[in-house]
Amino acid sequence: MTEDQFRRQTGPAASGGGRTGSGGARADDGGGRPGDGNERPASGGGRTTGDNAGRPAPGSGRTGENSGRPAPGGGRTTDGAGAKPASGQPAGVDLAGGLAALRGLLARPLASYYLLISSSGLLLLIGLTMVFSATSVRAYATDGNAFAMLAKQALFALIGLGAFWICQRLPARTFRAVGLPTLGVAVVLLVVLDILHLFDKLNGDGGDASLGPLEARLLWLYIGPIQVQPSELAKFGLVLWGADMIARKGAALGWWRELATPLFPVVGLLFLLVGYNDLGTMLCLLAVLVGLLWAAGIRKRIFATLSIFGLLGVGLLVAAASIGAGSSGDGGPNYRLARLTTFFNPPPPQECGLNDCYQYFQARYAIDNGGWFGVGLGKSSLKWNWLPEAHNDFIFAILAEELGVVGCVVVLSLFAVLAYTGLRIARRVADPFRRLAATAATAWLVSQAVINIGGVVGLLPITGLPLPFISDGGSALVVTLAAIGMLASFARAEPDAARALHARPAPRWVRLVWAPLPPIPPARRRGKVPAPARREPVSGAGKRRETEAGPAGGRARKGRAGTASERRR
Repeated sequence: MTEDQFRRQTGPAASGGGRTGSGGARADDGGGRPGDGNERPASGGGRTTGDNAGRPAPGSGRTGENSGRPAPGGGRTTDGAGAKPASGQPAGVDLAGGLAALRGLLARPLASYYLLISSSGLLLLIGLTMVFSATSVRAYATDGNAFAMLAKQALFALIGLGAFWICQRLPARTFRAVGLPTLGVAVVLLVVLDILHLFDKLNGDGGDASLGPLEARLLWLYIGPIQVQPSELAKFGLVLWGADMIARKGAALGWWRELATPLFPVVGLLFLLVGYNDLGTMLCLLAVLVGLLWAAGIRKRIFATLSIFGLLGVGLLVAAASIGAGSSGDGGPNYRLARLTTFFNPPPPQECGLNDCYQYFQARYAIDNGGWFGVGLGKSSLKWNWLPEAHNDFIFAILAEELGVVGCVVVLSLFAVLAYTGLRIARRVADPFRRLAATAATAWLVSQAVINIGGVVGLLPITGLPLPFISDGGSALVVTLAAIGMLASFARAEPDAARALHARPAPRWVRLVWAPLPPIPPARRRGKVPAPARREPVSGAGKRRETEAGPAGGRARKGRAGTASERRR
């Protein structure tokens, strides 16, 4: 066999052997290409057969001295392993994806409803737990049963859940109808409460005032075995009646006369009846009024005028405590002025008496004792009769001591979610009444929480307001859950939520047990597009005039065409 025949059979080989990678083979995904030689021979051997023998596949890795370094465009995997994280983000954290997922959840039709139910439900659960923790020692010392106060609060919670269930089933027209009767009942109860206190002071008894089955104890009115706090009912009544009245007036609220009657006289009477005994609740009613006017779009100068009158009213009520208003008796010290003085100029702890700033400093001792993670649930030491009203007005201090900063952040976050949800509902509903009532109810609950927590931590003067959902108190809890039920009814009436509920309705028994379907909102009206005008046939003279003046439907040419009478027409 000659040398030329040998070369034709074995393929071309480099004289002295073909090149290889530096001690390794090139392959596609770790193996040779089909139809090719799998490896190049070591130095001194020939090239393998095939057209593409020894060439790396596009995107394949390269072995040898560059092992571990992918070729340009190669070495990528489908799951993104080995990719460098974005600058400023740790590996495995996708902030943009998380925000996109959050926006997707909030864009769902019933997001407002579920946010409202979850936040208020968690706050109610935390409240029942903290009431048991703050009252177990006191209840055991008084009644021999550590669960006595918890059982009472749980009973009011069940009544409040019943009020929630009823209110979330009601349409807007029912809320508008019951607004005036609710406010009227609250005003009557407040008048009875103040009259009983007035008779008691005129008689000089100095104790609890009673008249037959009626008995007045500071802010509470007892009608036989039933205990009511009329100021709590007044908040809900003002929300419903004020929203209905402002929605009826509409754009006429731009006039002072329409705004002042009958809103200002009724609100002024309510402030007087409530604020004489309870300044903190009067501030909540003021927040409700501000929320109503803000949602109605009242001008800023009206807000400035109302702010001046509000400050004057607060000053008069503070001065009225010197003549026996509130919890101080005739000739007693002005406790409201003392609270303001303690807030602006707190004395040293060793100089505090039991009535001046004792509660102020005990609350701070409880917060300081809690630290970051708290001493543990049920292990508070300040609740052993060291902190007055630990189960009611100052329950947030016990929560801070037992659950620490982490527990406080959780509670504040839930109130923030509740505030966001209320304003979200007010923005999304189409009915003006629903928008006004949702804004006012949100302003009421959030302002009460801010005033209570601010007084406990020292950012605001102490006012004696309970913390919504968490403080011990039956009337406040029932009315608060009724307001949440109203907001839930409005959340289901959002246009997108109502369409989604009608698109996939729940079974009939679920609608009977939980809530009926909300009304379908009216479709958006679109402007009618005018039909194109039909072009009439044009005569020969008309064609000449159109040619001179320009095409029909287009811009006329400059110049004067036609007779004077035609130009005038």
